[in-house]
Amino acid sequence: MRIRARDIPNIISFLRILLTIPVVDLLLDQQFGNALIVFAIAGFSDGLDGFLAKHFGWQSRLGGLLDPLADKALLLASFLVLGSMGLIPVWLVSLVILRDLIIMGGALLYHFEVEDLEAQPSLISKVNTLFQILTVLMVVASAGPWPMPDGVIESLVGITAFTTIASGVNYVWVWWHRAVQKGWHQDD
Repeated sequence: MRIRARDIPNIISFLRILLTIPVVDLLLDQQFGNALIVFAIAGFSDGLDGFLAKHFGWQSRLGGLLDPLADKALLLASFLVLGSMGLIPVWLVSLVILRDLIIMGGALLYHFEVEDLEAQPSLISKVNTLFQILTVLMVVASAGPWPMPDGVIESLVGITAFTTIASGVNYVWVWWHRAVQKGWHQDD
């Protein structure tokens, strides 16, 4: 198998998935400063693979799956570890996981029952991802090299919870209406 230049974004996304392992290990070892460095590398790789894919026209269906999978793997693993350490409330970890399970289940149902799904993240979903990332970064920074002022983490937790719920509701609403428009489960 020969690697082509157009495969580079997918390779970068796959490597970002693998970065989940050292992040989890560093967090569990409470090496928060080093975990932030690996997060920075993952963030740079996310920007790099997106830039290469768009700039050179190297977008692919595989890349469309690997890129968000890499982001989700890193975020969910971080939420789980930080929740288990008591640094993020367990209810927020549960909410984030529940939202993703609902979205994945809904996407699979839509794909197999209605039509092929070409999912594009909504604006509220992008905002939610941003706040999930900020929450993880600020919690890790606060636990390690840069303690945050009172209220910063609590505010991020609240905003992240709100955007998580809003994003989940938005996906269910949009996909339900699309399915109904396509005639899914309508009596003839």
